[in-house]
Amino acid sequence: MIKNITEKAEWENFLDQCREKSFLNSWSWGEFQESRGFTIWRLGFQSNSQLQAVALAVKIKARRGTFLLIQHGPNVLENSTQKLRLAMESIMAELAAIAKKEGAIFIRINPLWERSGENNELLETMGFRLSPMHANAYEATWRLDISLSEEDLLKGMRKTTRYLIKQAQKNSDIAIIKSERLQDADIFEKLSREVATRQKFSPFSRRFTKKEFEIFSRDGQALWFFGKIKEEYAAAALVIFWRGTAYYHQAASLAKYAKLSIPYLLQWEAVKEAKKRGCRWYDFWGYTDPKANPDHPWAGPTLFKMGFGGQKSEYVLTRDYPLSLFYWPVYFFEKIRKAKRNL
Repeated sequence: MIKNITEKAEWENFLDQCREKSFLNSWSWGEFQESRGFTIWRLGFQSNSQLQAVALAVKIKARRGTFLLIQHGPNVLENSTQKLRLAMESIMAELAAIAKKEGAIFIRINPLWERSGENNELLETMGFRLSPMHANAYEATWRLDISLSEEDLLKGMRKTTRYLIKQAQKNSDIAIIKSERLQDADIFEKLSREVATRQKFSPFSRRFTKKEFEIFSRDGQALWFFGKIKEEYAAAALVIFWRGTAYYHQAASLAKYAKLSIPYLLQWEAVKEAKKRGCRWYDFWGYTDPKANPDHPWAGPTLFKMGFGGQKSEYVLTRDYPLSLFYWPVYFFEKIRKAKRNL
């Protein structure tokens, strides 16, 4: 049985029971998508009167075609193949009906399921195909267990990372500032724009970032971190705290201060803040193997993240569920775009 979930407590309490989840499944993320003008559905699959799976679906109207997007979901309580199939068949039947009504030509998912042959086969036999693009969220991440003491966390770092943090701490001109002020989105946006120009990519818009911070900060789940050198802002990060995990979601830093290692100190302060808030995990938000993919845009940032210690988590790749022949022009368009971006 599929039902629409309308109570925040029911939604979030269920996700607490799921081993794998991210803030892209949270109630607040749904509110954020609605604030952007998107239609959302919070679907729950029940078996024997017990909630077994949920899916936050967002209707995306793009020039290339309308589709339903489920980021880091569906989330299933039991990850056995039999349970996954039962939940997925029910959820997909409901999503297909919604898609038909809304004029969507495909459904895109990237669930946080282990990247295994068994899970890949399950998705394939259900009619999913590999997507030409990821779903604007990671398919692998680098995660650090921060339940250890600060001393042990420092010991677990790469020697160079530990050294650079200590050097930045010794520099009296460097300060790390934490802020809960919504208007500081302007500071972050300025830094982000400079980085995007340098690295030739399209950053999140100021409106996107500001609205994300506004909604998550209602429950005290968002915090800015700024690194200053004297009076100039040199680095920044937006960290989301949700259900025992801190997410290093957005970041920017100025290249001219690279030798001062300000981002290393900023990251360490964010980890310490997460510990104070009782988080078990620090999610660095996105990973690619820098040895296997040295030319990937994430290769350099991944090396930076790995220096803090931790481990990788890899999930099934993004999948599409075609519902119309109009899906295929979208498929080839995105495939070409992916190749141009070297992703």
